[in-house]
Amino acid sequence: MPVGVHVSTPVVSTPVVGKPGRRGRAGGAPRPGRVHVPGAASAAVRPLLEAPRRPARVLAAFPAGVYLEVRTEPEPTVIAVITGEAVRLPNAVLLAGALPRVEVGEDAWVGERGVDLGPLSLRVRRWWDPAPPLGRVDPAGLEGAAGVLAAPAGPAPGLAGNGAVAALAAACGRGWLLGMATAAEELVGLGPGLTPSGDDVLAGLLVTLRHLGTATGAGRAVWLAGWLAATVTFDARSRTTPLSAALLHCAARGEACPEVIAVLRGVAGRQPLGPALRRLRRLGHTSGADLAQGVAIGVDAVLDLGGHR
Repeated sequence: MPVGVHVSTPVVSTPVVGKPGRRGRAGGAPRPGRVHVPGAASAAVRPLLEAPRRPARVLAAFPAGVYLEVRTEPEPTVIAVITGEAVRLPNAVLLAGALPRVEVGEDAWVGERGVDLGPLSLRVRRWWDPAPPLGRVDPAGLEGAAGVLAAPAGPAPGLAGNGAVAALAAACGRGWLLGMATAAEELVGLGPGLTPSGDDVLAGLLVTLRHLGTATGAGRAVWLAGWLAATVTFDARSRTTPLSAALLHCAARGEACPEVIAVLRGVAGRQPLGPALRRLRRLGHTSGADLAQGVAIGVDAVLDLGGHR
């Protein structure tokens, strides 16, 4: 997911119902005979992984990734346990090995710098930053990048021609908070898949407003990002999928997958934009294109709000 990504049909089987920790000893302690594997994790999930162990359940399972929902109250908490073949989501734990076959509904344990899932006992050895700062960016260089982002190429966004997307873009350019919130309300959870297209557009926009707004000194863009984040995360748990809700919370903090960060670096002139944009647009069925659409709206907004057009 990218910040979000549409994926193929998961490996779904009859849910297994049992007591938390049934694959371990009392209190969820790992049992002997597990396969111990090191891993690296996003700093976005560090507080959860360093907390005391707590139960989780398998939401979806794929050959290259398993999504775990951890039972916490404040916000949707989903961790993606992935191999190197999967998109490195901002809420991911990357393991150095293969994933075991598990069933949807199975229990797992998360905490104390590790994840216990079926026969797998993963321990986090290092962390990465899903929201690396861009540094100072000259707004004068953004106009060319905006043209590249606007050029039609690759898969069409999932909501191409949607009125709510157009309304969101127009409201962002004017700095009209009410218009942004109204459009965002229509987009949360709109579309099929684990990460609906509307959520991906919003995620790309949130990350761009926060990073580019900070890098260019466009305080209005950062202010709007804060209010938009509050709008889309307020009731995301009840309006979209657990995974997508968790990724919206990540985007609200400026956290994204490396493909989105690479495009922002390209916009900022830190690396070639074209290749990074092509890699992003190839993600998922339309998720990459949806994220790129959100980034494009954000770049336009930063230019407009900063008075550079």
